[in-house]
This record gives sequence, structure tokens and C-alpha cells, in this order.
Amino acid sequence: MAKTQTFADKSKSKKTAGLNVKVIKTVKSEKGSYKFQETYVKIDDIGQVTDIK
Repeated sequence: MAKTQTFADKSKSKKTAGLNVKVIKTVKSEKGSYKFQETYVKIDDIGQVTDIK
């Protein structure tokens, strides 16, 4: 018989260190309008937010 896995067992194995932060940058186009670019960045500490470029 196979071992049944609980939800708690599955969630323990996926722990990762760090935070995922959504970064939104504005880019001015040639016509003068603005576009927004979204990216996700993984950081180790919340104090590193100001250092994201």
C-alpha cells in the first residue's frame, strides 16, 4: 500500500527562503506615452527593496 500524504506534508517540502516582490517600472515610448512593465523579483530581506533596479 502506498503512503497517503497529507496537505501538511506537502506544504513542508516547498518552503523557500526569501520574499517575492512585484516590481512595476514605467517606460516612456517614442511617441511620448508611458508603458508599465511588471516583473517578480525574489529578495532575501525586506530591507533590500530600495536596492532593486
